[in-house]
Amino acid sequence: MKILAIQNRMGIGDMVIFLPYIEAVAKKYNSQVTLLVKENSKAEHLIKDNKYINEIIILKRDQTKKGFHDGLNGFFRLVSDIKKYQFDKVLIFNSSLRYKLVCKFAGINNIYQYPLFKKKNQHIIEAANKLLKNNFNLEIKSDPVIDVKDENVQKIKLKFNFSDEVKNILLGIGGSGPTKRIPPKVFIEFMNLCLKNFKCRFFLATGNKSEEIEIMNEILSYHKNLCTPLNELSISETLPIIKNCNIAICNDSSFSHLSAGLGKQTIVLMSDTPQIYGSYSSKMHPLIPDGVEKVTHGTEGKERINPLKIFEKFQNLIS
Repeated sequence: MKILAIQNRMGIGDMVIFLPYIEAVAKKYNSQVTLLVKENSKAEHLIKDNKYINEIIILKRDQTKKGFHDGLNGFFRLVSDIKKYQFDKVLIFNSSLRYKLVCKFAGINNIYQYPLFKKKNQHIIEAANKLLKNNFNLEIKSDPVIDVKDENVQKIKLKFNFSDEVKNILLGIGGSGPTKRIPPKVFIEFMNLCLKNFKCRFFLATGNKSEEIEIMNEILSYHKNLCTPLNELSISETLPIIKNCNIAICNDSSFSHLSAGLGKQTIVLMSDTPQIYGSYSSKMHPLIPDGVEKVTHGTEGKERINPLKIFEKFQNLIS
């Protein structure tokens, strides 16, 4: 049985969210799954130790619409790339007619997809649940797990001198957009509260955009000796470090999805995106801005994230 899963959303978080659904189908048919994903999903890092996924095909489409798989010529290039695998089944985690036609032209007989042309207001978890329930009679718990070999976790524990006497805290301080990036003063105040009560070490997880580096540098100016920046490491290098941490406090960013997927209690600072992205996993504990009942696009609440509330939630989870 050859199975393809098409996940065309951008970013690490979306890739993590869909892992349980892909794995469930692999288990049902006792067959590994091939992924068709965009490069910025970083799937090659996430599935390195995943026994249910065997190969990745990179979907080369981008916002410029000049990618290798864009346009009419790109359509037939994608058909050609898929056809050579001779897949028996495909799961399409979107409502696009384009991907359905690609799969038909590629000779895949069994195509399972979201309802066509229903993208607007589509719930990212409910749509995936319905796809698997209606077509495979599978009920899936939305609790992604990212696998990392224990030997790699132990190597990193020694390399970075992790100690059980210290609270090792991941701080996901970056974010894909400015409205998601909580001001550094919030993290600094939270760190100060932690240090009054615990012996702590902080791991600063962020990308390398100039705005993210500015946030990191301001935090380092206060607590340099207690911080280990992770911005120069790849995702696969970062995973065993996160696995060694006790807890994570993250903006709504890739690191909140990664830490929860690695089994770490994760406080997600929700400032400007739908709350489901910070609550779909049992390891996620969303914290919303003061004075806000529900967070969604346009909330712009990053200045109202309360460091004392972060610390109170942290105390409850760490005890």
